[in-house]
Amino acid sequence: MDIIRNGAQASVKGPAEYFTGNVRIDWQFQRGGESRMAGASVTFEPAARSAWHTHPLGQTLIVTAGKGWTQCENGPIVEINAGDIVCCPANHRHWHGATPTTAMTHLAIQEAKDGKVVEWMEKVTDEEYLVGPTP
Repeated sequence: MDIIRNGAQASVKGPAEYFTGNVRIDWQFQRGGESRMAGASVTFEPAARSAWHTHPLGQTLIVTAGKGWTQCENGPIVEINAGDIVCCPANHRHWHGATPTTAMTHLAIQEAKDGKVVEWMEKVTDEEYLVGPTP
């Protein structure tokens, strides 16, 4: 059994090619051996967001703090709050991030297929993002 202490690994800044705004990634676990599981705590400052992307085996997001937005391709922007669990199906194009005024932190859990956990695409434009959720 391995015990990974919270805060034992250095935080990294979300790469500008995959994120808009200030994003901090704290890798919580990267399983070794035959496991395909990987996960991180990701904090989005206000107005920060991911680029469009997919996951070959899907992704689970557990919102732990704040308020955010997420959108699946061709769908509305949806508000997500602390305590919400978002299940993204395999190969489903989506993005997620903070609202313009409130930071958001989530745990992101995904599995690798052939060593790959994510396929990054273009950034979400300000015009797409600022549509916001439908009331």
